[in-house]
Amino acid sequence: MRGPFDAVLFDLDGTLLDSIALILESYRHTLAAHGLPPRRDEDVLSGLGTTLEAQFRRWGYEAELDALVATYVEHNLRVHDALVRPYEGVSEIVHALHARGVPLGLVTSKRRRGGVEGLRALGLEGRFAVEIYGDEVARPKPDPDPVHRALAGLGLAPSRRITFVGDAIHDVEAGRAAGIHTSAVTWGSGRLDELRAADAIAHDARELARVLLG
Repeated sequence: MRGPFDAVLFDLDGTLLDSIALILESYRHTLAAHGLPPRRDEDVLSGLGTTLEAQFRRWGYEAELDALVATYVEHNLRVHDALVRPYEGVSEIVHALHARGVPLGLVTSKRRRGGVEGLRALGLEGRFAVEIYGDEVARPKPDPDPVHRALAGLGLAPSRRITFVGDAIHDVEAGRAAGIHTSAVTWGSGRLDELRAADAIAHDARELARVLLG
């Protein structure tokens, strides 16, 4: 028995991987390295789920964009393993879905290099039939294009029997715009009042297991 869904798509940061400390530290380092003023943690986290380029542009740093991204990526990869950890019980859900033969996709705004490191840290290499990264799409989340690409890679058409699991409103918006079911988790960066727009909400791994495994 596969469960309630024919396929499951997952976000990475704040959903599978507790990388909040890593992200905050990487932005702090990058802004300081370029002599730019610090940002409040809430301001940084409100952009989680979008690309680095989108975040820096939101702050008005178009001219410095390439240099900022390069500094962020270098620092982020260097301190990655020291600052990330799994969310309790969540990777086990991915393994259980994979064992049941449920097609799985990763849809993240993270760049491929960082995303691969994240999956390695979680022990989830090889669990996703398709992996969509933010630096490989023209229109990243909250645009539905990454979701459509993941479904195409799985050979599936949009359906309410497919869910996208994420921790940010950008994930919910991308999934809804693509015409699929959305499942929000509350242990990441998202605001609960925004995440209520999702079709299902899980506050811990047990609740997420009930949503995804039945």
